[in-house]
Amino acid sequence: MSEDFVNGDVSFWFRSSGLPAPGAPLDGDLDADVVIVGAGYTGLWTAYYLKKADPSLRVVVLEKEFAGYGASGRNGGWLVGELAGTPERYAGTHGEEAARRFQRVMFETIDEVIAVAADEGIDADIVKGGVTTVSTNAAQDRRLHELIAHSRRWGWTEDDLRLLEPAEREERLRVAGAVNAVWSPHCARIQPAGLVRGLAGTVRALGVEIYERTPVTEIVPRAARTPYGTVRARHVIRATEGFTAGLKQYHRAWLPMNSSMIVTEPLGALWDSIGWQGCELLGDMAHYYMYAQRTADGRIAFGGRGKPYLYGSRVDDRGHTHEWTVEALWELLTGMFPAVRESAVAHAWSGVLGVPRDWCSTVHLDRSTGIGWAGGYTGHGVATANLAGRTLRDLILGEDTELTRLPWVDRKVRSWEVEPLRWIGVHTMYDLYRRADAREKAGLGRTSVLARVADSITGR
Repeated sequence: MSEDFVNGDVSFWFRSSGLPAPGAPLDGDLDADVVIVGAGYTGLWTAYYLKKADPSLRVVVLEKEFAGYGASGRNGGWLVGELAGTPERYAGTHGEEAARRFQRVMFETIDEVIAVAADEGIDADIVKGGVTTVSTNAAQDRRLHELIAHSRRWGWTEDDLRLLEPAEREERLRVAGAVNAVWSPHCARIQPAGLVRGLAGTVRALGVEIYERTPVTEIVPRAARTPYGTVRARHVIRATEGFTAGLKQYHRAWLPMNSSMIVTEPLGALWDSIGWQGCELLGDMAHYYMYAQRTADGRIAFGGRGKPYLYGSRVDDRGHTHEWTVEALWELLTGMFPAVRESAVAHAWSGVLGVPRDWCSTVHLDRSTGIGWAGGYTGHGVATANLAGRTLRDLILGEDTELTRLPWVDRKVRSWEVEPLRWIGVHTMYDLYRRADAREKAGLGRTSVLARVADSITGR
């Protein structure tokens, strides 16, 4: 593997356009109807739907760096309709039918994002090619078939998820050592920075005020405080996802989980041996899972867990990725696609996602204080953030809709443990997952007990 690649610099997704110059910061106190903290997908979708519903609203967005600086500009480009969390958790509080309805709304959200991008002229290389998930050993294959059975239990049909015949699997994409694969249509490839920057431009054109280089130091009832002034508003929306722990009052609400990516150089003729002529996304059934896409310019963007968590919920926000993480991702990528060894890593980067204690996302609005939030997407934020924005719109406008009755609204989640328990728990979990994957790769024909212990530690 060549060591001549860009490391960090936010993400590869900004390379074609360059990192945007941050806009003007807040300059003094002001009043608004809604102030949103964070200019990522959640904050921008919320602003978009609010202004579309009521153009008279004064909506202000406050951003520490620039719009799309966080996970919205660094993710793997999966616009996927999977729930963040398990349907069992949502059914436990609202019943099975509510959990099934939630899943259907998530599927519909993919088409909502695609439609808005088309209507607003947002170029984000969107292609709805679905997602293929492979198994590469006997234990993974057992989990793959369990996944199919579980999905049927929750109302997924053959049209939602199906096992691929070997010939079709090989025709789609040729993963070395693949035992089986399933395919679901409920996923689209996106260029993450293209979507978030296009959305930022769209909401600005609608009259939303975005103040960049403006860190919020405290959220209080009806106000967001910054070093440059206070924005007072009837509603204050926290849309900070993996950066939430930086706000002292929410330090233990969501754990900032690190995820890392590499992208190859353009592969050219190497695609002949790989296949992947469609634009489906790719995942696997490992515990220490991977995620990948074929980019619009003919590269493979490939991600997984690196150093999963920094002590004290710190965030290395420039995106620099440890050398051993890059090497591990490269070995996993080239193990699945040996032909890629003839290429090289062009860029590596990292970012954080928000993880609640029960691994289920939430949307909330406290009418007594005006404070609301959405997030804890556990890696499913590209689509879920859009649903969050529409749901927050309805909650802020005081409307009783199908969205405000979904089971993630007002969900109560306990805080994460204090340190050093958080650090010990997360690192123990991922160490166990790595060991479980190694045992299964070596020939264990069932899910390793180590993985089950890891699940019990974190409550997944």
